[in-house]
Amino acid sequence: MTVDEVVKFVDKMVFEKTGKHLDDIQTAVVEGTWKRQTYDSIAREYNLSSSHVGDVGSELWQILSEILHEDIKKTNFRSTFERLNIESSQNPNICIGNNYYYSSQTLNQPNKENDKSNINTESKLSAYDLIFAPEIINFYQRETELEKLFGWIFNQNNRLTSVSGLYGTGKTTLVKRFVDLNLHKFAVVIWRSLKYPQPLELLVTDLLNVCQQQPQATLDKQLKQLFDILTEQKCLIILDDLQNIFITGKFAGQYKVAYQDYQNFFTMITEVKHQSHVIVISQEQCSEMECLDDELYPIKSLELSGLYDVDILQNRGLKNEDHWLQLIDLYAGNFIDLKSVSILINKNYDGQVADFLAENTLQITNQMQSRFGEVFNHLSTPEKEIVLHLSKFDIPITRDYLKEGLNLSVVDFNNGLQSLQQRYLVTKIKNEKILFQLSSVFREYMRKSCQD
Repeated sequence: MTVDEVVKFVDKMVFEKTGKHLDDIQTAVVEGTWKRQTYDSIAREYNLSSSHVGDVGSELWQILSEILHEDIKKTNFRSTFERLNIESSQNPNICIGNNYYYSSQTLNQPNKENDKSNINTESKLSAYDLIFAPEIINFYQRETELEKLFGWIFNQNNRLTSVSGLYGTGKTTLVKRFVDLNLHKFAVVIWRSLKYPQPLELLVTDLLNVCQQQPQATLDKQLKQLFDILTEQKCLIILDDLQNIFITGKFAGQYKVAYQDYQNFFTMITEVKHQSHVIVISQEQCSEMECLDDELYPIKSLELSGLYDVDILQNRGLKNEDHWLQLIDLYAGNFIDLKSVSILINKNYDGQVADFLAENTLQITNQMQSRFGEVFNHLSTPEKEIVLHLSKFDIPITRDYLKEGLNLSVVDFNNGLQSLQQRYLVTKIKNEKILFQLSSVFREYMRKSCQD
């Protein structure tokens, strides 16, 4: 959508709601917000006070929230209207701002005579629970990955999808963006976080309650209820932070005793025929998500690495934009690490990226040390030995050369090396010879830890 189209879009909706067209200041707020300007910037451009622009914006977002039955804010205005535009263009039964109003909770139709045109009329059930889904403020350059998810789920009918990678690579943001763009292609959408995990029985009970089903007495019967729904309706279930159900101090992807039922659940998702989809988001891969034969099993894995785009440093108070890409490269395009480093640069270097880079040191902030400490403590003993040894090398090394420097059995070495790749701490590089390298930022952390 162009900015003019957005203004017309909003003006039409507001007029139908209030009987009044947008005034000049409201138009300025819509245009500026679409261009990702701050209220201060909009106020300066139109010679207004920032507080007045903010008040006008708040009133406008409230009106749009009432129209769309969504919580519209300055931070989500653009992403919401991009989604609405895509969905209205893809489905002729949705006419935003006229006979039908889109909502993340329901399709509210003010004209009851048009009830038969509802996108979900073929479905007996319509339930959306995104309470634990994050709000997207910015979304950067992941169109290729979005297309993959769309193709896997809608074209290939893939039933189980994992989106995995090291923290800070934008996994959750990518999946939320996919949900925002495709919400009403599903009768049921439920997002759950496993940051504080619960046994499978409680999760299934929760899912059934959202679907307005009275859970039966045993887990087997509850699973039968759930799979009946997954078969009859096109559902999407997202489970975020899957790594929290895995054991600390063991190889990657091994389930804690209390959560071993999840392993059987994921296997059932792939083996039982139904028309629904589960997306799991994790910092480490497990065996159920690895498939060597895509033709036989409806499983796909999308592995995310960092994003090398200067836009991810916008609005962080940094100067010397011509040096931003160098900073991004230094921290492997990791959103969370770059946010931490940006704060340090603002406080200690007055936002001067050039001065920070002139130190010629990959600096590990306190927040990064704490985060990597947790990552290291999560590793098994063989993995710890491997990363300690790998941290000594600035260049990738062969498997044999790595093994020579370790006092590990063949089994522990191979399992440890595989596990570190499943955690995205070690990268395999295919050259004339197969080489392995530790993540550069984690390598620097390990070196500093050894010195301490």
